[in-house]
Amino acid sequence: MSQALLEMAKELVTEQIRMKRVQSEDVQPLLRATYETLLSLQQNEMSGSAAANSGMPDADPSAIWKRSIAKYAITCLECGGTFKQLSRRHLRIHDLDSKSYRAKYGIPRTQPLSARVATARRRELAKQIRPWEQAASMREAGKTTPKKRGRNA
Repeated sequence: MSQALLEMAKELVTEQIRMKRVQSEDVQPLLRATYETLLSLQQNEMSGSAAANSGMPDADPSAIWKRSIAKYAITCLECGGTFKQLSRRHLRIHDLDSKSYRAKYGIPRTQPLSARVATARRRELAKQIRPWEQAASMREAGKTTPKKRGRNA
């Protein structure tokens, strides 16, 4: 038995007990199952077959980019950095723009390149501010006032 894995399993189970999610009679089987899971993960990682055993991500190319967008962060598929959103400035470091980044990784055009929480917050703000109504009133205001044409007109 690997001592580090045993300690990790013990810490995980202890935390489950502390959170009152495990009954006393379930501790031993949970500890054994947790250790076995950690051991198999370590063996897969060492053999390099973790990707082959984790659901065949090559079978579904969208699985790669879908996993990169989490609740609080998005992982850049180029460098592995995590951000709240992939900005134009960051993508320029990789000589990409959002359109080419999406094309490279098969991300739909409508998918925001930001964490799910950030996207939800922006959507909520847009519903409150209602910019489409402001745009309509601005267009109406623009029709009533004559626009100047040219530089010196």
